Amino acid sequence: MTNFSSLSGDLTEHILSLLPIPTLIRASAVCKHWNSIISSPTFPSEQTQTRPWFFLYGLHNTSSKNHQSFAFDPLTNLWFRLPSSSFPFPSSASSSFLGSHGFLFTTAPTFCFSPILHRLSYVFNTSSLNYSRVNPLLGVFYANSNAPRFIVVGGVRFIGNLVDIEDRLAVEIYDPQLNSWEICPPLPDDFRSGNSSLSLSSALFGGKFYVLGIYSCFISSFDLEKRVWTSVQTLRPPGVIFSFLFSCQDRLVLAGICNSSHGPSFNLWRIDERTMEFSEIAIMPQDLLYSLFDSDEDDKFASLKCVGLGDLIYVFNEEYHKGYPACVCEISSESGKCKWRKLPPLPIPVNKFHKVISFCSPVSLHNILQGGEEGTGEVRAMYL
Repeated sequence: MTNFSSLSGDLTEHILSLLPIPTLIRASAVCKHWNSIISSPTFPSEQTQTRPWFFLYGLHNTSSKNHQSFAFDPLTNLWFRLPSSSFPFPSSASSSFLGSHGFLFTTAPTFCFSPILHRLSYVFNTSSLNYSRVNPLLGVFYANSNAPRFIVVGGVRFIGNLVDIEDRLAVEIYDPQLNSWEICPPLPDDFRSGNSSLSLSSALFGGKFYVLGIYSCFISSFDLEKRVWTSVQTLRPPGVIFSFLFSCQDRLVLAGICNSSHGPSFNLWRIDERTMEFSEIAIMPQDLLYSLFDSDEDDKFASLKCVGLGDLIYVFNEEYHKGYPACVCEISSESGKCKWRKLPPLPIPVNKFHKVISFCSPVSLHNILQGGEEGTGEVRAMYL
């Protein structure tokens, strides 16, 4: 067998680029040569970032020591328990904690963001939002530059410790290069009764930010270039009880629980963004759906949550009694067919949480490796 160290630099780089991120992190601590290849800004690790990871942050109301963070890597089919530094914000910000497209955010008491799994846990404080809020919808998009912009939609604010349900809160777009917020038209009136991420789902697709009422099934989109909302329509396939909206590959996808003559089912539909017409993609196998629950109560599906990005849709039960079980659906980019599988259990011990925050996001290898001296072989290799 050829001595690995005698391979050309290009061939070594190609071999390493085929490895999943957790393996690359360990490989970066093997020697100075591998570390320099993997840590290089030009290292071609894109194929390790195309599969979005599933993040689950469990928050405890009375003790931050009981907070726990987990991340699931679909390439290795493994859960990783994240260190406390993966939550870079103070515990007071946990009520308004969000994640999206490579970033972690908090909107209260101030708006802050940090790259996901950034080894040094950098936190960037922005100028103040024009309208303070908690639990808004949030998206990350790029417009005519490589710098991200953040769109904040809806949310709720409190007046005298009471929720102000009359205030729809204007849409605001943040430009990090200018450190400024642009005020845009607010959510349409139809969303007034429920304008937080607890009752709304969203997706970025085709230069638009789509908002869907999880229970109302109202849908509208905000044009990121023209800064206008479309008229509100109703997107409710037959029998739908509640649903979630995602941007998956080159399509808008709706996922939700249905009541049919054969009993409850979890369905996926492809949405035509021009007409808002829907066509069924797949149905979750019944045994997989019921493996997420252990009761026969009528409202047992109320704790079902769903997040998706790229070619993956994750479905999980946010209640503690079964240890937050989850499954994933992979949508083939070539055939459009779906493949379902159950995720392994979370690494024990798992605490009981009062609030569970979940999201999908790509993971940047360079965020994890950033910092430290080259080739030191420090604990960075064991970060995950």
